[in-house]
Amino acid sequence: MARPPSPSKPTPATTTAAARKVLRTLADLTSEHEITIIKISEPIATAQGTVGTNPALGRTSDISTASLDSPTPASLEADLAHYRELFAKLRFSYVEQVTKEKFIRAIVGDPPLIVTPQENAELEAENAAAKAALKALKTEVIDMVADLEARGRRLAARHENITLETAILADLPAKVEELEQQNAALRRAARLVNGEEENEEANGNDSQSGEGMKKKAGLNLPLAKTVALVEERRVRARELDRELEQLSSVVPRKRKEGERLRSETAALETKRANSTAAAREARRRRENAQGGVEDDLEAKGRWYRATETALRQMLDVKE
Repeated sequence: MARPPSPSKPTPATTTAAARKVLRTLADLTSEHEITIIKISEPIATAQGTVGTNPALGRTSDISTASLDSPTPASLEADLAHYRELFAKLRFSYVEQVTKEKFIRAIVGDPPLIVTPQENAELEAENAAAKAALKALKTEVIDMVADLEARGRRLAARHENITLETAILADLPAKVEELEQQNAALRRAARLVNGEEENEEANGNDSQSGEGMKKKAGLNLPLAKTVALVEERRVRARELDRELEQLSSVVPRKRKEGERLRSETAALETKRANSTAAAREARRRRENAQGGVEDDLEAKGRWYRATETALRQMLDVKE
C-alpha cells in the first residue's frame, strides 16, 4: 500500500506569499463590507439634520446631539435609555388624553354613553389577556435583546482579535525578510569561519583547528540545541551578574581595609628601615671595635662613667 506523500515543510518564501495573500483577501473583504458598529442612530441623525435645516421644527428633547456625530456603544446606550424614558412619558400622556377625551364625549354625547358593569368586566378581561400577551412579547424581546447583546460582544471581541492579528500579519513579511537577511549573513560568516579552519588545518595548526572545529560545531547546531545553549549562556550570565553584584557590595569594605593595611605597612616599612639603619650602624661600630678602633660611643660612655664615679667620691654621694 502506497504511503501518502508527506506535506512539504513551509519555507520563508511560501510563508511570506501566504501572508500577503491573506492580507489581500482581508483588504478586499474590508473594502466590500465595512465593519462598523450597528448604526442605530442613523434615522435619528437624519431627523436631527432635517431639524437643523428647518428651524421651525425645534428639538424638544434635552439630550445632547454630540453622540450623533461619532456614535459609540456607551453613547447609544445613553440615548436608548433617554428615549425609553421619553416614550414612557409619552405613553402615559397619550393614555391620559384618550381617557379624558372618551369621558368627555360620553358625557356630552346625545344620547350620553352609558357603560354597564358587564361591559366593564368584559373590557377588563380583554385588557388582562392583552396585558398577558404583551408581557410575553416583552419577555421574548428582552431575551432576544440579551442574545443580540451577547452576540455583539462576541463579535466585537473577534473583531478586535482579527484586527490585532491582521496588524501582526502585516508586519510578518518584513520580519521574515529581515530574518532571511540575518540568516544569510550568519551563513556567510559560517562559511568564512569554515574557510579559515580549512586553511589552519592545511597549515598544520592543530590547536587552532580544534578550536575552529568547536566553533563550527556550535554554528551548525540544530534549533533545539541552539536554544538550549543560549539558555545555558543566559543562566551563566545571570549567575555572573549576581556574583558581580555581590562583589560590588564587598568592594568598598575591601578598599577601606586595603587602605588601612597600606597605612600600617607604610609605618612598619619606616620602622623596618630605621631598625635596619640602626643595626647596620651597630654592626659597623662592632666591627670597628674588633679591629682595634675604639668606638666613639664606648669612649664617651667610659668617660661619663669615670666622671660620675669621681663626682660621687668628691661629693660623698652613695648609690
